[in-house]
Amino acid sequence: MTAPWRKGGADTLLQVQKLDVWYPNGTAVQGFDLDVHRNEVVALVGESGCGKSTAAAAIAGLLPPKAGVNGAILFEGRDLLAAPESALRDLRGNAIGMIFQEPMTSLNPVLTIGTQITEVLRRHRGLGAAAARARAIELLDLVRIPEPQRRVDDYAHNLSGGQRQRVMIAIAVACEPRLLIADEPTTALDVTIQAQVLDLLASLRRQLSMSLLLITHDLAVVGQWADRVAVMQHGRKVEEGSRDEVFFAPRHRYSQGLLASSLHVDGDSHYSRVKLAEIRHAVDPAGERSFSFTQQEHRQPAQRPAAIHPSPVPPVLTVRNLVAQYSSRYGTISAVKDVSFQIGRGETLGLVGESGCGKSTLSKTIVSLNRAVAGQVILDGTDIAPLTGRALRPHRANVQMVFQDPYASLNPRLRIGDALDEVLVVQNVRDRNERQRRVAAILDAVGLPATVARRYPHEFSGGQRQRIGIARALILRPKLLICDEPVSALDVSVRAQILNLFVDLKHEFGLSYLFISHDLSVINYIADRVMVMQKGEVVETLPRDDLFTNARHPYTRTLIAATPAWPEAPVVLGDASLSIRTA
Repeated sequence: MTAPWRKGGADTLLQVQKLDVWYPNGTAVQGFDLDVHRNEVVALVGESGCGKSTAAAAIAGLLPPKAGVNGAILFEGRDLLAAPESALRDLRGNAIGMIFQEPMTSLNPVLTIGTQITEVLRRHRGLGAAAARARAIELLDLVRIPEPQRRVDDYAHNLSGGQRQRVMIAIAVACEPRLLIADEPTTALDVTIQAQVLDLLASLRRQLSMSLLLITHDLAVVGQWADRVAVMQHGRKVEEGSRDEVFFAPRHRYSQGLLASSLHVDGDSHYSRVKLAEIRHAVDPAGERSFSFTQQEHRQPAQRPAAIHPSPVPPVLTVRNLVAQYSSRYGTISAVKDVSFQIGRGETLGLVGESGCGKSTLSKTIVSLNRAVAGQVILDGTDIAPLTGRALRPHRANVQMVFQDPYASLNPRLRIGDALDEVLVVQNVRDRNERQRRVAAILDAVGLPATVARRYPHEFSGGQRQRIGIARALILRPKLLICDEPVSALDVSVRAQILNLFVDLKHEFGLSYLFISHDLSVINYIADRVMVMQKGEVVETLPRDDLFTNARHPYTRTLIAATPAWPEAPVVLGDASLSIRTA
């Protein structure tokens, strides 16, 4: 950790003073102040829409033309808001680098990655073609891309998500910037790739003596990497301090709510014991915003599921020796290889593994969106793997799916009520009054008013859309719900609400879950047992209570080691100091 926070001073690299940013439809940032010192990591945290990315875009001079801006942004003493565009072009990619959240939309798909790296070097360093290419290969090696001499001529689509993010880092650090802005650089990455990218940023920061402005909603990442933390809410900075000050003595109620609603693997919270804290936002008729948060609540001890304590009741799902494949331009890919497992009634089985391990193919094969090559999928006593068409239709109601991105899975042209009604029509619920009653009942069950039935998907927040996705899955009264990364794209506070909702619905409807996630803190909270997949195979299955203490397979231990740990709370005793890990 660097020296404690100090306002201004000779070592201040960036000063943002009373920054206001507004658009025709409202103000995005208001009265924002922030200092970043040399060789310092400052984390900017808050929920979606709080103004984090807008503030970062203002610093980099990337606001759209329709944006209005006031205040001052001093970089090494020079006000960037008063600088001409030519001066900003000289700074961007040179003294100030930026990494964006989604590299596939930031990289040019028709240019090789080498061309995109050399473009920066030729623009800002004046290198010739041969020298720029040689430096590009060095940069790809610096960011640990294997075989950089060959990969320099690849296109973005030839690379994995983690490799594309490494290329973005190579472009951002090509000219050895003094300030690197990283806007949610690891949100879409698996836990092992996330750890590699963060380790890489830390290593580059030391080598190049960079300062880092890290924008994220993942507080575990903040706790592991930041020197100082600034918290934003509704366009304003509501708190700022050292990492330890914000984590262990937060002053603002919103900061307290964010921390209380966050999950981390060091905690012993489990759905059977506690209900997560939730932040609730509200807007009054005058347009004034407010929020409240509930404290974490202890639940009454509940009966453990049948799969934990053996029971004569047969499991809701039995998968035996399942094999599944899919076709790609490289040929036929064996994505699921001889997989067998069971899910008991009322049980939540957590499924973890990196992208490409076969998790999603397995889930799609269970719901018959992908045909099994071999094996059995016994759902509520019937093997549905060989069934098709009309023979399969009655069984579809017993297993439903909640997807990662509800906006992509909802028809943008259908009102919510019509989308839910359509599900019942397909399942031959002919009575219109009965369908309307069930639509209203399921919306109420997921915490939405009946009036949302008249609105379209784009009129809702991400958390509300996920509730609609859950309602659509539950309206057929399934026995098994497959949840494929249902909270990975959500803010910590919305994630807490949705996880609490899953628990409440599980008890209300007697549901079983196959819960897929790459976030072990989520699995640690929601699962009864955990199944680990690697390269299409199940390598380990164990009780949730044993996940962090008795994992045997090296791959499981690798996943655990890569998960960001919550910071240790400093304890000062006289002249001696020590640390304790918080629960």
